[in-house]
Order: sequence, then structure tokens, then C-alpha cells
Amino acid sequence: MTAYKHGVYAEQLATSLVPASQVDSAIPVVVGTAPVHLISEGSNGPVNEPVLAHTYTEAVTSLGYSDDWANYTLSEFIYSQFALFSIEPAIFINVFDPATHKTNVESEEKSFESDDQLTLAHPGLVADPTVKDSTDTTTYVKDTDYEVDRITGTVTRLGDGDIAAEATVHVTYDYGDPSLVAADDIIGGIDAGTGAKSGWELVDEVFPRFGLVPGLLCAPGWSQTPSVAAVMGTKAVDINGLFSCVALVDLPTDGAGVIKYSDAPSWKSTNNYTDANQIACWPKLKLDSKIFHLSTQLAGLIGRVDAGNDSIPYESPSNKSLEMNGLCLADGTEVVLDHAEANYLNSQGIVTALNMGSGWRAWGNRTGAYPGTTDVKDAMIPIQRMFCWKANEFILTFWRKVDKPLNRRLVETIIDSENIRINGLAAIGAVLGGRMEFLESDNPSTDLMDGKISFHLYLTPPSPAIEISALIEYDPGYLATLFG
Repeated sequence: MTAYKHGVYAEQLATSLVPASQVDSAIPVVVGTAPVHLISEGSNGPVNEPVLAHTYTEAVTSLGYSDDWANYTLSEFIYSQFALFSIEPAIFINVFDPATHKTNVESEEKSFESDDQLTLAHPGLVADPTVKDSTDTTTYVKDTDYEVDRITGTVTRLGDGDIAAEATVHVTYDYGDPSLVAADDIIGGIDAGTGAKSGWELVDEVFPRFGLVPGLLCAPGWSQTPSVAAVMGTKAVDINGLFSCVALVDLPTDGAGVIKYSDAPSWKSTNNYTDANQIACWPKLKLDSKIFHLSTQLAGLIGRVDAGNDSIPYESPSNKSLEMNGLCLADGTEVVLDHAEANYLNSQGIVTALNMGSGWRAWGNRTGAYPGTTDVKDAMIPIQRMFCWKANEFILTFWRKVDKPLNRRLVETIIDSENIRINGLAAIGAVLGGRMEFLESDNPSTDLMDGKISFHLYLTPPSPAIEISALIEYDPGYLATLFG
């Protein structure tokens, strides 16, 4: 029964304008290898599981760290993202499984030194070793005759055990071998029996796990493999069947790839690094003795630029400072590019780095689709990223409106909310202008009856000022100044 009322009453209604949901624009999802068997003795870190890290310490604690970046590619990204660019968060997916990617040493002969220690040829043991005497007749007991540090591969003789001082022993052990990881492990898949995902398939778990939308896909050390880059490009346009972003991919810089800048466009085209959602990079960067993939530092730089713009990706990373002091190939050979050569790479949809006297900077505004595609939406890095970001923002903002009654109030709420948001973007220069419309031509009666509604969003992000020129002319009229 309705309560009897007598007096003045008020109640709250939902606001007819919907605030935009925050979508961080440059959150990287990185697939690669990490020394998870070196985190602590007796346990391994996560394998084929997304790991969210906000700090260097958190990343190293979860995944381990090694200066051997060739074998442990996630360590390169951890160092660059957190130590050099101080950008967070990042999401890492390690595919190196010590239980699978291991090599057996059947019987390694070693002698204890005068300090009662010996060091095995391979560190990073995935289980306790078997230690026998030199005749293989006596098997020694761990923690009674010897101790072992599985991380360093050091075996220490215990004085009250049965191993004689400076004895020669035979050691059998398994060590983690990341060289056994293949491109198929990075690409990943779905187990038919268990439904478990691996590799790049796990990018679809990022939003359900963390509520974060990927902004960049990276795989340093692996994206120079065409099959990996192709999957990255495909994943970038269809995350959870909803979201989109861009993939940062590298062209190879060894003898089997590209060692001369003039060969880069042909390799890029032949190997199909030509998606609008791919940013193709060449060559590598070096900072003193450390060598980075350009895609690694570009991810940090994009995050730095976006952070300066309230996480709105309308500004290009081109002509912004990288953390480097030279260009190089995979073997460390120096690469010297002048302005014309760097511009040639740009004209073929390849991002590089250039030093024009103001320090080393990223150089290039074109996606991998250029020059095959000249549609500004697909060919310009910041415009492609703005379209991805705005689409993701629209999805998250109005998700709460799904299954609401399809009436005029719903239409007006979405139109008004979006137009206010676009006006705000225009006020800060993130777009030149835009508008949201509800057009009858986009909404046939059959769709409306079936609960389908479509809006038309017009958006014009600013293009980067790629070319600035001036006409300089001699004006003889100023000769009159000679006569006062």
C-alpha cells in the first residue's frame, strides 16, 4: 500500500549527463621472457599470467631481473619503463616456463676449490642437483654433505659431511634455458582441453583482471618476427571484442634482417608490417653499454608525452627526447643517419631516431600503413591513437546504458554527454572540433525494433606539424634605409 503523504517532498534523479570514464591511453602490455626461476630459490614466478606492476621494485619482485636482455626480454622493458622513463603502470606476460624450457646436464665434472665451493657451468637451476663422487658410486645428500644455491649454481661442501676437501664430483642438474622459447610461445593460444590461454591470447584477460584497457602492445626481442608482429597487429584491433590500441613492432637489425636503412622499406613491405595499428621501428638504440629495441623506449616516450597531456594521446612522440646516445644494429655496430635518410624512413612508414643538435629524439609520425594508405586516420600515429582512445572511452562511458529503454531520453543523454566531452577536448586543443549526431539514415526501423541504436561521431584531432617552411625573399625597398 502506498504511504499516505501530506506535505512537501523531493527525490533525486539520475543526472542526464554522463561523465566520461577515464581511459589511460598508454598502458603497455608486454609479452616476453623473464627469469622467474631466479626470484627466490625453491619457487618460480608467474608463467602465462598477466602481472600488473606500478614500480620497478614490484616488477622485479614479481618477475625477477637479469642484465641478459637477449634471453630475458621483459627485463629490458622493466629497466626502460621504470628506471629511464618513470612511467607506470605496465602489464607483463612471461612465457618462459622453467618446468618446460630447461636443459639437462647429465654429468658435469667439477672440483671443489679451497673455499669449499664449486660453480656449475649453468646457473639458474630449476630443481636440486644430484651430486655423486667421481666414480658415480656414492650419492651425496643435500643439506648434509653439501648446500646449493640454485640461482647462482654454486655448490658448497659442508665440513661435517662425507665430501672430502677439494674433491672431484659429478653433478647432474636441469637449468632454465630461455633459448628454448620460440615465437609460437609468444603468439600463444588456447588449450583445447583446459581452455587455458597463453602468450598474446592473454591480452584479453587484462581488462577483466585489472579493469585497465591496453594502450600499447609490445614484444621487444620478438616483434621483429613477422608471425609475432602479425598477431600483435590483429590483437590491437580486437581486444575483448571491444577495445583497440596500437602495437609497437621492430624491424630486425641483424644480417637476416635490415642492416642498411635503404633496405628497411622493402623488408617492411615484404613482411607485411603495414597495419594502421602498427608502429614500425628501426634500428636499435644504445645507452652506453646497454642496447634497447626502439619499440621499448618508444613505449616509455609515448607514456611520458601522454602523461603531460592528461592521458589524452593527441600529441605525437616524434621529436621528443629518447634516453640514448647512439643508434646501432643487433651486434652493436653503430648506425649513422642524417636528416635525409631519417626522412626517407619516415616516408615509408618507419619510425627512427635522429640527433639534430638538440639530443637524440624519436623521429616519425606515420603508422606502418603509410605510404600504402594515406587516409589520415590510418596513416598518422596520434590520430590513429586518438580514434582508438576515443572509441574505448565511448564504450566504457556508456556501457552502463546498455539494456536501458531505447527512448528519446536515452538518445539525448548520449548525444549531450558526448558533445560536452568533445567541446572540452576542443578547449584544450586535443581536437580541432567534433560532434555526436543521431541520424535517421543510420538507424532503420528494423534495427530500432531489434534494440539496435547507432550514433555518428565526427572527430578531428590535430595533425602533427610535420613540415614548417618559410618563403625568404630579398626586398630591395629596404635599400632606402641607407639614406636615412
